[in-house]
Amino acid sequence: MEKPKTLQQAIRYFSDEQVCIDTVAALRWPNGPECPACGHKEHYYLRTQKRWKCKECSKQFSVKLGTIFEDSPLGLDKWLAALWMLVNCKNGISSYEVGRDLGITQKSAWFMLHRLRKALQESSFVKMGGSGTEVEVDETFIGGKARNMHVDKRERRITGTGGKDKTAVMGIIERGGKVRTMVVPSRKKGVLQQTVRNHVAAETALYTDALQSYDGLAQDYAHRVIDHAEKYVDGRVHTNTLENFWSLLKRSIGGTYVSVEPFHLHRYLDEQ
Repeated sequence: MEKPKTLQQAIRYFSDEQVCIDTVAALRWPNGPECPACGHKEHYYLRTQKRWKCKECSKQFSVKLGTIFEDSPLGLDKWLAALWMLVNCKNGISSYEVGRDLGITQKSAWFMLHRLRKALQESSFVKMGGSGTEVEVDETFIGGKARNMHVDKRERRITGTGGKDKTAVMGIIERGGKVRTMVVPSRKKGVLQQTVRNHVAAETALYTDALQSYDGLAQDYAHRVIDHAEKYVDGRVHTNTLENFWSLLKRSIGGTYVSVEPFHLHRYLDEQ
């Protein structure tokens, strides 16, 4: 059976339990199943029980053991269809849509989506960039009346306690590669620079705007600054790729979700 290209195809594709098991097993164990208890790779497959039995320690395990699917009353058919929707819907997906399309409650769909977003978040441990690569870094605000303002106007508007109803979000995008976003407590120098160092490998060509919080990054990176008060592009130095992503993100959140609480915002960001 061909890999699904539409939601209807995905629902049919994942209706086969063995297809679901094979899909998760391939993602979890690219080199073949291994026992979660002892790490041994030799086993028997108990086809009627849909489980493996380790030849070393004799313990049985399923593909769901130790994953976000474990202990869920929902089957893998629902989980994988929801994951397909999360990955393939460009403008994001709400729990109401997932619940309606998969025939489950909105509460169950919300639970599934947040577990999936958490799993996506925890996969972001490898640093981006490196020698010979270009990375853009920028920040924006989600929520509040100033969220769609140009950065120059926003700077004048958000002072003192004026940003209390907005959430600061930092974005890092590797040109020709992936984007990574994260909620940050503030735009102070220590916060932003530590976040960059946590996510971007040294010697990367790093492009930011002229925010003073980025001063000093040249110690570890090939840091170039674009001053938006003068121009928006200087050869290869710009943050336009990330600015375009912010526009897409805000349309996604504004058009797809009824509301996003700051506490859960990082999970919505992880699916972008």
